[in-house]
Amino acid sequence: MPAFALTGHADAAVEEVWKLLFDPTRFPEWWVGVETVRTDSPGSYVLWPTGYPDFPMPQLLRTDREAGRVTISCLVSDIDVCWQLAERTGGTDIDVRVELPESESHRLDAQRDAIGRSLRQLADLAAG
Repeated sequence: MPAFALTGHADAAVEEVWKLLFDPTRFPEWWVGVETVRTDSPGSYVLWPTGYPDFPMPQLLRTDREAGRVTISCLVSDIDVCWQLAERTGGTDIDVRVELPESESHRLDAQRDAIGRSLRQLADLAAG
């Protein structure tokens, strides 16, 4: 299974980063490629990618607050994104691991780029 991991740091408390990860309606503020989000029920939402207003993508959102982890699973592409937070002096370390099925392996480089930019935007927004 194709995968990659990235690490970043936010000059913000874990709680500030958590607020942005826990609430899918905030994703368009920092997640590259996410234009619109509609929450359906706790643990699920639908996103519309930037430039594709007619392509709803249902998602599952699983959180473990004690572990500082948020996992998002796309029900269309079967891509899993796991965000892990850890408190550090002066802020929060953010680790993200992305797993793609073989059928989506052609998107690995584009996903790495988008998640890398999203990680930086998440850290900046949390610190702002």
